[in-house]
Amino acid sequence: MSKRSNIANVAAVSFFVLMLAGMTWMSDRHYMWFSFLMLAAVMLPLYIRFEKRAFTSREIVLLAVLAVIAAVSRIPFTPLPGVQPVSFVIIMTAIVFGKESGFMVGATAAVVSNFFLGQGPWTPWQMFAWGMVGFTAGLLKDTRLMKKIWGQLIFGFIAAFLFGWIMNLWFVVGFLSELNLESVIAAYAASFPFDFAHALSNVFFIAVMGKQWKKILERFKRKYGLLKVS
Repeated sequence: MSKRSNIANVAAVSFFVLMLAGMTWMSDRHYMWFSFLMLAAVMLPLYIRFEKRAFTSREIVLLAVLAVIAAVSRIPFTPLPGVQPVSFVIIMTAIVFGKESGFMVGATAAVVSNFFLGQGPWTPWQMFAWGMVGFTAGLLKDTRLMKKIWGQLIFGFIAAFLFGWIMNLWFVVGFLSELNLESVIAAYAASFPFDFAHALSNVFFIAVMGKQWKKILERFKRKYGLLKVS
């Protein structure tokens, strides 16, 4: 990633944090509007960088298929709160194809799956949360941590809490009538069982299917020369 792209991404995330802090001083009716503004600001540089790369039709189809697989994998597990196999698909995509692909598959999977499970103001937060799971996994893909199965298991466990904590922000800014430290801690504590179930499911899917998925995706990458990361 170029220095300019790094600066753009840091600026976008910094803007997100500053807007979140500023929202504590705004009236309730502005919370949801600011949430959409923050998400758009953070996601825009990533979409722009993605679109500037030269992609073949095969690469676009591959990402679309992976996004659909991630979305569909979420549906059968809806009766099990917190179990999110979509995160596994996103993480494996990012490990093989890089951070931009991980981000796009994560963000797209949220939208596609919600066509079946229900769209709402939570959708852009899920897009950002799953997108950042993929982006972070891709960012770390060449590190010693992610090259080992035990490192992938650790990341999968932590990524579930990353996703859950971002989604908790949506609940905090959208539904808490009194925004203070105690209410925020209570909200995050209430989500812990679901985040923990998500973390365990990530560990399970990576442990059971991670090597096979990585091998299959790398085979596609080598055979067709797809999504080579510069």
